[in-house]
Amino acid sequence: MEEVTDAIDRAAPEHFTQAPPKSAQAQMRALVRAAKGDKKAVAERLGIDPNTVRRYLKGERKHPRAALREALHRELQKVWQPGIRRQARKKAATTGGITVEVWAYFGYTAPIGTTDEARLRHLTVHLPPQWAERLFAAQDEGASDQKMREIMAEGFQEVYFKDGGRAQGLEVEFTGIQAIDVQY
Repeated sequence: MEEVTDAIDRAAPEHFTQAPPKSAQAQMRALVRAAKGDKKAVAERLGIDPNTVRRYLKGERKHPRAALREALHRELQKVWQPGIRRQARKKAATTGGITVEVWAYFGYTAPIGTTDEARLRHLTVHLPPQWAERLFAAQDEGASDQKMREIMAEGFQEVYFKDGGRAQGLEVEFTGIQAIDVQY
């Protein structure tokens, strides 16, 4: 499961200037346009047969089942208004940073006499632009969710746990995400 990547993707729609299409035919048309006409690639992303894509494009089918309706919505959110998405990400990576709200288990590697046992924490942390830039770059390169977690853990470590150099030698492990939300 790609929890961190999905959380970053879920943050993009708040920056959209136009609502995505509502009808299945218009949604399918937008996905095919984003895939540069590759109906087979769209079918693979949605988990359906390429002929089904063709039927929706022609208007032969109009009412998708629940699973396809959810897949259409999810995939359209990923490709809708790419220019607006790029601008918002650039702003976050250069000036704004990102805010991460997470329920997850955090463990530590720290000096003797401190507790290093992982425990569930609810954190809301604003990560500066350099962390947003690293996360976006890793996502664009197709990094695994584990790599994304490592980058985010480093950000939490520096910004929240070390608080600007307070706890030298502390290393944070970020595991067991219960819920995560990102805003930029």
